[in-house]
This record gives sequence, C-alpha cells and structure tokens, in this order.
Amino acid sequence: MIAFVEGVVTEVGSDRVVLQAGAFGVEVLATAKALAACRPGATVRLATHLVVREDGWALYGFADADGRALFQQLLGVGGVGPKLALGLLTALTPQQVALAVATGDAALLATAPGVGKRTAERLVVELKGKLPEALEGTGAPRTAQASPAAEDAVEALIALGYRESTVRAAIADLSSKDPDASPETLIRKALSRLR
Repeated sequence: MIAFVEGVVTEVGSDRVVLQAGAFGVEVLATAKALAACRPGATVRLATHLVVREDGWALYGFADADGRALFQQLLGVGGVGPKLALGLLTALTPQQVALAVATGDAALLATAPGVGKRTAERLVVELKGKLPEALEGTGAPRTAQASPAAEDAVEALIALGYRESTVRAAIADLSSKDPDASPETLIRKALSRLR
C-alpha cells in the first residue's frame, strides 16, 4: 500500500491533484480539505489509499490519517465504493461523519451527494462502534467540556431550528480551530457552513 505521497503540486482540479514526486507525476483523487492545501508550486504531503480494480488503479488522498482511516471504514460498508466514500468525506468532515454515526443521524449523512436514505441508514448501523477512537473522541458531543462560548453558539443555532448533531459537529470543529472565538464569531462561521 502507498501510505502517503509527498511532492510539488503541478495541477489542481475540482476533485484531484497532480504531485511531482521525483520524476513521476502522481494523480491523486482528493477530498476538499486535502485540495484546500494544494497550490501550484507548494510541497504537500497527503495520506493515501490505493484502490486496485480490473479497470485501473486509483490513488485517493486525504489531509490526514484520520480521513484515510474513515475512508477505509466506509469502503467496508456494503454498497459504498471509493467514489461515494470520497464524496461523503468532501461534503462532511470526518468528525461530522463520526458524530452522525454515533448519534444515529442518518439524515446528516444523506446530505452528501450520492448518499441516499438507505445507504445513510446502512452506514449508521454498520459503522456504529467501529470508527477509530480518535474520530469518536473528537466527533462526540462535548457538552461538559465545551467552552461557554461554544455552548452559547450551539444553543442559539438550535433555537434557529438547526439539527443539534449538525450544529455540535460544526461548532466543535470551529472552536477546535479557534478556542478563543466569541459566540457571535462561532455562530457566523457555523451559519456559513450550515446554509
């Protein structure tokens, strides 16, 4: 298996990047989070998973090992192929997927392109309790540990009618990136994600 690829970005597409690794140009199908770090001329390192099929090989890239681990778990679910798994991890963060599975929120999973209601329900049933501990730890609701600003933001967004599991995932992600953010800042950033 190819665990990672490191190289200079030569091309960036809507769902793929080409990295020059030595004398080779390696095409990697990547999540939106991984692509966000890719600028032509920049040196990047992507965690990868190689899928070998009769009709060809494809290398899938992720910003970190958590994304790759979740992708591998998703591939173990019946009816979920690499394209669907990549689409799910582009639409939702690994932490949002883990939270949706932990709370049984199939509706959140079904918001990803190509994921229907039945597939979302199958993901919840088959992945419950099987996700990597790192994801479950960061994706689970943290009411007791959340900052007062984060809790205020969560309560305000729930009052506006947003689903609690979706709100908690978004606020947890935002507050982990900016622990000192005010409730207003968290709400504004979360609204831009949730719309």
